[in-house]
Amino acid sequence: MVVSQSTEALGLLMQIAEIFKQSKGKVAVVESCTGGGLGSALTSLPGSSEWFEGGIITYSNAAKMRHVYVRESTLAEVGAVSEACVKEMANGGMVALGVDCCLSISGVAGPDGGSPEKPVGTVWFGLAVRHKSIEAFKHQFEGDRDQVRQSAVLEALKILSKVSLRRAV
Repeated sequence: MVVSQSTEALGLLMQIAEIFKQSKGKVAVVESCTGGGLGSALTSLPGSSEWFEGGIITYSNAAKMRHVYVRESTLAEVGAVSEACVKEMANGGMVALGVDCCLSISGVAGPDGGSPEKPVGTVWFGLAVRHKSIEAFKHQFEGDRDQVRQSAVLEALKILSKVSLRRAV
């Protein structure tokens, strides 16, 4: 994915870097449908090791449970592409990687796997900020698999660029 090379993405990356440098905070990501695309975008910026701790790709449900503490009951009741799951992923990633902020992504990139309730292009984002909040955001993206994944990475950058660390430093 070449999302990080667009002018818009570069501007968002610069904002994210400034937020975390000024606060001396660390951010991490937990990705599913983007398969590491967000981590790749974040690390495309020189000096990102100053504020980016790392990422975990939890593509399978088993990986979500094992690595970022998503509850089996959550997956059974509402599935991986849900508000509850991305909140648990973000919180679990924050704990697992010991960071101040974690963004998670889970969605249906396609071309298969969609349903009437969760059509292809449905992507949920979770944002956990230490000592403050865990939020979730849902988006419906158009296009083929690559376009959905690229749109999800760009949206994740937009979410992170607005964090302005609403947490105690």
